[in-house]
Amino acid sequence: MRIRLIASGLVAASVLFCSCSTPKNITYFPELDNGSVIQAEQQLDIRVRPEDKLMIVVSTQDPALSSLFNLVTTQNRLGQSTSATTTVGETGGGGNGQVSYYTIDSEGNINFPVLGKIHIAGLTREQVVEKITADLVKADLVKDPIVTVEFANTGISVIGEVAHPGRFEFNKDRLTVIDAIAMAGDLTINGVRENILVMRDAGNGKKEAYRVNLLDAQELASSPVFYLQQDDVIYVEPNDKKKRETTPNGNTPYTPSFWVSMGSFAVTIATLIITLTK
Repeated sequence: MRIRLIASGLVAASVLFCSCSTPKNITYFPELDNGSVIQAEQQLDIRVRPEDKLMIVVSTQDPALSSLFNLVTTQNRLGQSTSATTTVGETGGGGNGQVSYYTIDSEGNINFPVLGKIHIAGLTREQVVEKITADLVKADLVKDPIVTVEFANTGISVIGEVAHPGRFEFNKDRLTVIDAIAMAGDLTINGVRENILVMRDAGNGKKEAYRVNLLDAQELASSPVFYLQQDDVIYVEPNDKKKRETTPNGNTPYTPSFWVSMGSFAVTIATLIITLTK
């Protein structure tokens, strides 16, 4: 009986110790202290691609002259969200049907009023502003134009173990992986933080895959996908516990009650053997 009590106590103590241990791989950036500095290798702005939509507005001191360069439409449906799309930030035009959008063609051009075709693929938003402004002045059409350019359909997708998976539209020049995860409501407790997949369009129907680690701030900042591009896809895979839930009794061997039962069974067998060998 004494042996059985001692063994039972050891089993209970082991289970209690395991259940009180601190989970690992949960806290973001554990290595950062107060005043730590993280430096990204490059600040990557989103760049114009074919099929992108841009709002381009030219303002001058003469409203009649401005109207020559600004597309007008009777109704704008672009800003309307579907159940699968969340818009982050305000896009130009306000969805009130007064300003239309330029769609970049397959060769990277837009057909701009008066100026004709302009190649803008590969340019940042600021570079598009500079190019159109320079072309207007060079053509002696406007002396002091104010050109405003906004991306209208720039979106990324976040799927997997996040609170609110889906596609998110944004109009920031620089959007980080952290921004995207925050937009999706953060990772669930079952999301793997050190092996997040980011897939990026490489052109010609190809996708490039990258892995990022939320547990290492500098490694994350050094990643080519720290700053996202339009149509990037972020996938947060489930941890082993979540994967085991897809099978019957998958997590049973990892519960305290299972080991208490196994310990009690082992103690019973040991006691029986000792009794029979006396």
